[in-house]
Amino acid sequence: MNYSETIFLTGFPGFIAEKLVKRLAKTDTQFFLLVQTQFLDKAMRDVERISSETGVSLENFALIEGDITQENLGISAKDLEIAQGETTDVYHLAAIYDLDVKQAPAFAVNVEGTKNVNEFVKSLPNLRRYNYISTCYVAGKREEEIFENELEHKAGFRNFYEETKYLAEVEVENMKKDFPVTIFRPSVVVGDSRTGETAKYDGIYYVIFYLKKFPALLRLVNVGNNQVKLNLVPVDFVVEGIAALAKDERAVGKTIALADPNPLTTQEICDAISEAVTGKKSVVTPPMKLVEFSLNLPISPAISGLPHSGVPYFFLSQTYNTAIADELLSAHNVACPNFKDYVKNLIKFTEENPKL
Repeated sequence: MNYSETIFLTGFPGFIAEKLVKRLAKTDTQFFLLVQTQFLDKAMRDVERISSETGVSLENFALIEGDITQENLGISAKDLEIAQGETTDVYHLAAIYDLDVKQAPAFAVNVEGTKNVNEFVKSLPNLRRYNYISTCYVAGKREEEIFENELEHKAGFRNFYEETKYLAEVEVENMKKDFPVTIFRPSVVVGDSRTGETAKYDGIYYVIFYLKKFPALLRLVNVGNNQVKLNLVPVDFVVEGIAALAKDERAVGKTIALADPNPLTTQEICDAISEAVTGKKSVVTPPMKLVEFSLNLPISPAISGLPHSGVPYFFLSQTYNTAIADELLSAHNVACPNFKDYVKNLIKFTEENPKL
């Protein structure tokens, strides 16, 4: 069959990658999905389900065994030759997203792995677009407003996840002058705004499960504050944003912040969760410094469920300007929904799926 495009995608069968493949699936689109050996069985099940749900033939999906940390992405010579000859669009999602990640694996996957993907991209004679998925947190310890056209800084980082994603984005940024590159920076990704579906419970889910322990009692005290805004985006918005702008020529050479242009304060987020769980808002909001001190106590993770590595993100004096994203996405009628409008769906999913 003659395909109009051939997509090479890393990170499958990860949560966002799986949803993106389903969104991009068409009868005239071929997929080369790079999959690590240990995930081949799951990847095959996911591809079969995507094929069934979209009506796109299973023949459109090819699983390529490999690993981005290896030379030539660990792909066999035969598969590499085919992938290089036929690929038109690359989506690089593979990364370690753990805030507690150690230095060695973070650098191996996020930095060296991205360098290897970059080399693969440079070898493609029919390349139309290289779409790299970064994160808003490449801003590290910078404060105040972060613009999409800003990257390099010396403010430092809170962890190796931030640092290595920053270094990886620098590598991709340097390719813009010679290749059709688009960089996407999602903020904190939560479940689907319509179904609530997610792959893991972290971030804001710590607050949800904390409140659900003793709703009537714990909702009285708001652990947020009115000074810090936490930028949350549902996975469906992220997928729609990538899918739309990966085909938009105006996005070539751009960095896109897939963030909420009107984020809520952590106090508003906690109240939204409280109202969704109990029908009532909080009564008392302790001083921000007191809450931060309490969450950093050794015993706190066992009580709150929030690991110490996640605490800084609830007290982060950092916002993300989305002017470029807003302008480009408006033409596609893609907009980030307000957290208050879908928080009930997130909570319903946690009730139906208490363990993932």
